[in-house]
Amino acid sequence: MAMLIIPAIDILEGKVVRLKQGIMEDAKKYYDNPLDVAKMFEDLGAKRVHIVDLDGAKKGTTVNYNIIAKIVSNTKLEVEVGGGIRDFNKANGYLDLGVNFIIIGTAAVKNKEFTKELLKLHNNKVILGLDCKGEFIATDGWYKKSETTIYDIIDFYKDTNPHAIIYTDIERDGMLTGLNLEMLKKLTSYSNIPVIASGGVKGGEDIENLKAIPNIYGCIIGKAFYEGKIDLKKAFTLQN
Repeated sequence: MAMLIIPAIDILEGKVVRLKQGIMEDAKKYYDNPLDVAKMFEDLGAKRVHIVDLDGAKKGTTVNYNIIAKIVSNTKLEVEVGGGIRDFNKANGYLDLGVNFIIIGTAAVKNKEFTKELLKLHNNKVILGLDCKGEFIATDGWYKKSETTIYDIIDFYKDTNPHAIIYTDIERDGMLTGLNLEMLKKLTSYSNIPVIASGGVKGGEDIENLKAIPNIYGCIIGKAFYEGKIDLKKAFTLQN
């Protein structure tokens, strides 16, 4: 199975930023215009972009909708969006806009019936965003650690056929310390739901290591690009 390389655009107060371990107070701004960054990724050869509305994740609503609308209408990229999607109006709003995939994180833990119903309606367009501290899911923009494990969530949704799950190791995210390959191997052997790896990519070796793990569908790259640690154009040649 080909593995997608998915560059990330995290939006906070309208700017492109990266965080360390999900701590918004440590946000580092890289670009003023998210659309310019999306176009840059497209020019480099990206097929899909991963967008997180950080304001939305914290506030529980879709704060940066208009910025995301511009990316959808001005690029040919597949777009996956997360952050603050916690009811049908927001989910359908993004899908009607032309967003290809919506990422459900907090609601997958706190509002399972909504998430399950959403999966019944749009399972091929829904990605479960499982952001973890250890094996436990964190919610509300990663501020709250739940008592729910990643395995609990996978078991609950295993028959709903989500498009994929994104596993993010919060302790590694933005730290450039490498992916949690051991956990990714456990997840891909535990479930047949395709897994997108996130959190900690430090260079091209992470991509090569991921390609050796069955059922890895994609890899999200954020800070490694913004800090010049990885050549995205070269990385995109490895996704086929």
